[in-house]
Amino acid sequence: MTKRKLVHFEENLTFPHLIQPYFNELSPGYTLQSKWGTDFFHNHHPIIIELGCGKGEYTVGLAQKYPKMNFIGIDVKGARLWRGARTVHENEMKNVAFIRQRVDFVEKFFGQGEISEIWITFPDPQPGKPNKRLTSTRFLDKYKKILGPDGLIHLKTDDQDFFRYSRKILLEHNHKVLFDTDDLYHSGYTDDLISIQTYYEKIWLEQEKKICYLKFMLR
Repeated sequence: MTKRKLVHFEENLTFPHLIQPYFNELSPGYTLQSKWGTDFFHNHHPIIIELGCGKGEYTVGLAQKYPKMNFIGIDVKGARLWRGARTVHENEMKNVAFIRQRVDFVEKFFGQGEISEIWITFPDPQPGKPNKRLTSTRFLDKYKKILGPDGLIHLKTDDQDFFRYSRKILLEHNHKVLFDTDDLYHSGYTDDLISIQTYYEKIWLEQEKKICYLKFMLR
C-alpha cells in the first residue's frame, strides 16, 4: 500500500460525512436505517443514492446543483471515496454523505421507501457473472425495498453488452422503461446526464466510446 493511500485512509476517519461501518453493524439494519433525514441530514428532503460512486463526481455534482436534496454515494474503495469526501469537506457541503461498504448490503442501510432515486454510474459490467451485475434481478429486488413510490433509477454505462442485458431484464420483468439510448451524447438529452461526468466517463469519451443510458421505474 502506498504512503498516499495510507494518508487518505487516515484522513477518511476524520470526515463525519464518510461512514465506514463494520459488517456486524448491519444486522438487522444499520442504525441510520429509516432515519437519514431526521438524524443525519436533519431535514425531510428527498434522498438520492449513487451506487459504486467511485470518486463521487456524480454524488457531489448533483448535490451542488440541488441543495434542497440529500445525496449519498456508496463504494467499497476507501481510496476512491477520499476524493469525494475531501471535496465535500472543503466546500462545507451539508447535503452529502458517503458510505464505505459493498453495494450488496444497500437494503441494510435504508428503510422501506426511504430513497427517491438511484444512480448507477459506470458499474463493473461483471462479464460472465450476471448475478453480480447491479441490474440483475437480485439487485433490483433490493432496490424495490428502499425506493419510494414513483422512485427512479438511472443507469449510465459504456459497456454495450451490460446495457443490452439490463434492458432485457427490465423488459422481461415488465419494469417501466422511461428512456433508453445506446448513444447518450447524440440523443438530444441534456442537463444532469451530460453536464456531470465521472472520471471514467471522460476517459471513455476521449476514446470515442458511446455512452448508454437507461431511466426506469420498478413495478
